[in-house]
Amino acid sequence: MQKVYKQIKLFQGVSCKPILKWAGGKTQLLDKLTPIFPKKFNKYIEPFFGGGAVFFNLMPEKSVIADSNPELINLYTQIAKNLNAVIFHLETYKNTKEFFYNVRALDIQSLSPEEKAARTIFLNKTCFNGLYRVNKKGQFNVPFGNYPKPKIIDYENLFNVSQALQNTTIILGDYKGVLKQFAEPNDFIFLDPPYLPISEYSDFKRYTKEQFYEEDHFELAQEVERLHELGCQVILTNSNHPLVHELFSKFKVSVFATKRHISCKGGKRTGEDVIVNIQPKMKLNLSIVPDILPEQVSLYPSTRYMGSKNKLLEQIWNVASHFDFNSVLDLFSGSGIVSYMFKAQGKRVISNDYMTFSSLYTKALVENNKITLSDQDINNLLNTNIDTDKFVQTTFQGLYFSDEENIFIDTIRANIKKLNNKNKQAIATIALIRACFKKRPRGIFTYVGHRYDDGRKDLQVSLKEHLLNAITLINAAVFDNQHNNQSKNLDAMSVKTKADLVYIDPPYYSPYSDNEYVRRYHFVEGIARDWQGVEIQEHTKTKKFKSYPTPFSSKTGAYKAFDKLFQKHKESILIVSYSSNSLPSLDEMVALLSKYKQNVEVVPVDYKYSMGNQGHKKGNNNNIVKEYLFVGY
Repeated sequence: MQKVYKQIKLFQGVSCKPILKWAGGKTQLLDKLTPIFPKKFNKYIEPFFGGGAVFFNLMPEKSVIADSNPELINLYTQIAKNLNAVIFHLETYKNTKEFFYNVRALDIQSLSPEEKAARTIFLNKTCFNGLYRVNKKGQFNVPFGNYPKPKIIDYENLFNVSQALQNTTIILGDYKGVLKQFAEPNDFIFLDPPYLPISEYSDFKRYTKEQFYEEDHFELAQEVERLHELGCQVILTNSNHPLVHELFSKFKVSVFATKRHISCKGGKRTGEDVIVNIQPKMKLNLSIVPDILPEQVSLYPSTRYMGSKNKLLEQIWNVASHFDFNSVLDLFSGSGIVSYMFKAQGKRVISNDYMTFSSLYTKALVENNKITLSDQDINNLLNTNIDTDKFVQTTFQGLYFSDEENIFIDTIRANIKKLNNKNKQAIATIALIRACFKKRPRGIFTYVGHRYDDGRKDLQVSLKEHLLNAITLINAAVFDNQHNNQSKNLDAMSVKTKADLVYIDPPYYSPYSDNEYVRRYHFVEGIARDWQGVEIQEHTKTKKFKSYPTPFSSKTGAYKAFDKLFQKHKESILIVSYSSNSLPSLDEMVALLSKYKQNVEVVPVDYKYSMGNQGHKKGNNNNIVKEYLFVGY
């Protein structure tokens, strides 16, 4: 025995290959399987082990392998524990027909575990086509292969396999029992069950006495669903059979042409296999206290923008942080605070909004990494020795601001155009817009005059002071996160950019309120656009211009828009902010997302309830309006 150990110790290496030639082995599918293996997992479980091609390719540090074939399990157990003894017996075997049939005829129950393991290897290497087939009595019955020089003992590979199995739990048992006992969240599970269709020629009958019928495949599908819910990543292989597609329709199923190496009929040596990739259903641990956001986020200048998510930033990040992503597309950036938060978290951010003033916020503070306004720039902005178009003075006289303030606005507008940098122009423009928000009661432009003057301190501060304060705050908020961030001013439906995560915070359609941003903010939107490309409705008291067309102005339009957006960004992680009193309803939103994402969760911002447990409040007018985060992944 010692002599054998010294001999094989010389061959110690790091790679392995299957010991046996095995019907249904996955060696030829490894190039398709390897790219979808998870990069990180808790442990590896393979309950239909067979030849173990995937295991030996993956070489996991921690694993559980199992099979219902006792000879197989004995073989791997002995290779792991008693390799020298197995090799000792193998070295006595001869590749002759007489010897083969003598070994085949042995009463396996009379053999020691090491002898059984050696016999399994020998018969596999020397029988016809490497088959493992037993009769009704469980007796091996494959004929001699007549191969001139089969490699019965591969010392190097046997030793490496033995090493690979040292940290492996080896189980004889049914797959359901094994998975029930060992499967945990974050495990990687590879399932290679007996292939459909079940017939007298099926591979499964070649290597076990057990049967595996169609109803067993239904049970397997139920087990896969349980593993998915548990949070395991599962990869399953099978034949390209209609039932497989039916059972796993909610998961990604890929079809590949394969060769059937073990077949007595040449015409049956080709076929199609499917690989089903079941990503784990992530369990968002929402009971934990969200991480404190980077201090940088607090530097974002506050706005009075309708629908701003400033108070929900921790909740949004708490959900997003469960995912691995590098880029974010903020489709309806609004105030820009969510884009800024993701930028502060080190993500590459693409911001978009159909409102020009919103896109200028993100141009100044998300796309822009370094540019600020200098003291000279500020002095130039305040220069009164300049001709202006007097547009605000004449168009909005007596509506929102005093004559003096209207003159000031026109002066700043004229000087902004003289700044020689787009980012500087963006900073100056949003500083002026912020000043107008601060100086305006309620911060909106749906009424004229000052009837909502509540005595706030901001209303007593001059427009110039508000402008200078805004510039100081914006300058302080500019920072570089080492990414090429972008700001876009497009209809969300026309944005072609892709990202790892897409955040969607659209205008909320509700029968109880309107979502017309242009009606509220037409004046500052006019400043941002310099009133270019808009048609002022002169007959209106507020001199507003026509609202931009949006599908979110009706339930049907919103439903179709969500469907289009979800389909367009189905490859991305989707996080959608939406209100409980908006339409489509919660159930309709879940159904829409479920068309394109395997997993959909609804997260109320207070984190007290999980999806679906407030059905008793449906239709209750006393129900407090909640903000929901719909998560599709």
